[in-house]
Amino acid sequence: MSLPPLVEPAESLTVDEVRRYSRHLIIPDVGMAGQKRLKNAKVLCVGAGGLGSPALMYLAAAGVGTLGIVEFDTVDESNLQRQIIHGQSDVGRSKAESARDSVREINPLITVNLHETRLDSTNVMDLFSQYDLIVDGTDNFATRYLVNDACVLLDKPYVWGSIYRFDGQASVFWAEYGPCYRCLYPEPPPPGMVPSCAEGGVLGVLCASVGSIQVTEAIKLLAGIGEPLVGKLMIYDALEMTYRKVNIRKDPNCAVCSAHATVTELIDYEAFCGSISDEAAEAAKDSTISVVQLKEMLDRRAAGEEDFVLIDVREPGEYEIVKIPGSILIPKGEILDGSALSKLPSDKRIVLQCKVGGRSAEALAAVKAAGYSNAVHVGGGVLAWVNQIEPDLPSY
Repeated sequence: MSLPPLVEPAESLTVDEVRRYSRHLIIPDVGMAGQKRLKNAKVLCVGAGGLGSPALMYLAAAGVGTLGIVEFDTVDESNLQRQIIHGQSDVGRSKAESARDSVREINPLITVNLHETRLDSTNVMDLFSQYDLIVDGTDNFATRYLVNDACVLLDKPYVWGSIYRFDGQASVFWAEYGPCYRCLYPEPPPPGMVPSCAEGGVLGVLCASVGSIQVTEAIKLLAGIGEPLVGKLMIYDALEMTYRKVNIRKDPNCAVCSAHATVTELIDYEAFCGSISDEAAEAAKDSTISVVQLKEMLDRRAAGEEDFVLIDVREPGEYEIVKIPGSILIPKGEILDGSALSKLPSDKRIVLQCKVGGRSAEALAAVKAAGYSNAVHVGGGVLAWVNQIEPDLPSY
């Protein structure tokens, strides 16, 4: 369905702006009126990472007058494969500042506001109230539910995107005209069920494909042109090169946007989504060792003073990148489905590790339930090992 323009047009365009946006101005559906609306628009991009990079760059190039960037992270070398707003010289810099500099290089005629903070329930309402539209470039469920609920409470349109490996999704959630994110996903998946991009990977160029869809939707909403993805989910498969559009209905019992809403104010979203399951948290409570302790255990094992088996529960591709010496690979899925339990020795202590500790905690719960009561897992995983024990090993 067509929607009215989200913002009123600016009074005029300067000569420089007419020159810069001339290819927009000669599109009948955009024209002077549409470009003036973009100039008058205020858009907040949550995150300057994989999706935020192309989104910010194209929003700036399109002439959105005020861009806000919410970002608290710093640029890491592993970001550069997909986060194209940053360069090699930006490694170690604030992502927000790096993104701002790139955006200003693309279009010095716009205003860029930096919000170098972690978005949470204490600041989201104040931040969002300053903008017309929110573009979400985050990669975790807690922030997505936070963004959605704040947008519903403030009646803001929420342009959402999601990426994983070769698959992407995008939609526009706006409770005034259609469903919200909770209508599509009423509850977050169980902790550890859906790997993050850091765990499962993402094709770098997929970010551009989905990010450009998000910017297209933002422009349509701001200028009041076309039919936005309100009530529709766009699904992109890069390997098959297919786009599929699925209708989404408003949930009459949605917890936040229905007439029977039970969520009428912001909640604790970390607790709502959970980083690990209750079972994993309980299992790890008194059974977590540090990488320093693991190094001591490995030294004692080499000296014949201790015997245990160190199991890496990551995926084979991750194991090829970097491994803790002396570990063996048994992916978490094989432990959780029980198929690997018969491979575990009954006469040795089990020590589990993964990339950062979340997956090994989930595996620990299953191993303890199978009777290995003295099993432990390594807090911080292989990344902590690289940072604290063997810094010459590669990280990812």
